[in-house]
Amino acid sequence: MRMIGAASLFAMGMLASAPAQAQWVPPFKGNDTGGIIAYGLASQADVRAMAIDHCAGYGKVVKFLGVQAYEGGYISFACRWVPYGRADRPLRVYY
Repeated sequence: MRMIGAASLFAMGMLASAPAQAQWVPPFKGNDTGGIIAYGLASQADVRAMAIDHCAGYGKVVKFLGVQAYEGGYISFACRWVPYGRADRPLRVYY
């Protein structure tokens, strides 16, 4: 019992002394419900076309939700079903 207590105390001490790390996030990340694009990527690429292409891959249309217009911010978007009354699928963008 004493050995388990000493080992757990040692493990807690090692965890407390380890430096905190920020995880790396890719500049474009999404799934079938939407995604985020790094704001820094907006000056390098057509983020609107990237989001349209991403959502069209799931048969949906894009709706932009918000922009954090500073370095380290994100552009967020949602993928929605094609609006009522439209029989055709959205066009896919090719680069």
